[in-house]
Amino acid sequence: MLTQQAGEIARLLSYVALLAVSVSMFLEARTIPTSRFEALGAGAFPMLVHALLSLLLISAIIGAVRRIPTEAYPRFASQVVQWVQARRLVLLMFLCLLVYVTAMPMIGYPIATLVFLLILLVTLSPKTKSAVALSVVLALVFSYGLNWLFAEMFNVFLPRGR
Repeated sequence: MLTQQAGEIARLLSYVALLAVSVSMFLEARTIPTSRFEALGAGAFPMLVHALLSLLLISAIIGAVRRIPTEAYPRFASQVVQWVQARRLVLLMFLCLLVYVTAMPMIGYPIATLVFLLILLVTLSPKTKSAVALSVVLALVFSYGLNWLFAEMFNVFLPRGR
């Protein structure tokens, strides 16, 4: 029962976040210039979509607030901590992906991919000498090997860094 209530609270928070994004997209669509050939303008359809989405999200928020008992909110923080601890490896991988995508324009595809794959493969593979050696070989092939393949065969240059 506790995890179901925590899931409801998490869903409520996602509704609020989506509502904020939808309202900001609605406001952004208002700034799209109109042309002299259209009565409604180019921003009319996105405004309609985001207005309807906002109404649906507001009704979902109201329904979620009515369903969640008030005593469930104080327990939510401890359940979030347990949830994060149970999924720490997945969250670490997403953090590594975020750092990889952020660092690639600065340090280039080969180095960023090599470091990213080494961290990923060593973290997820068994801790044996052969697995680590295979991880290093795979990281080299998929970083510098793919960079070479794209540059020489396809004449497509992956990000080089600054």
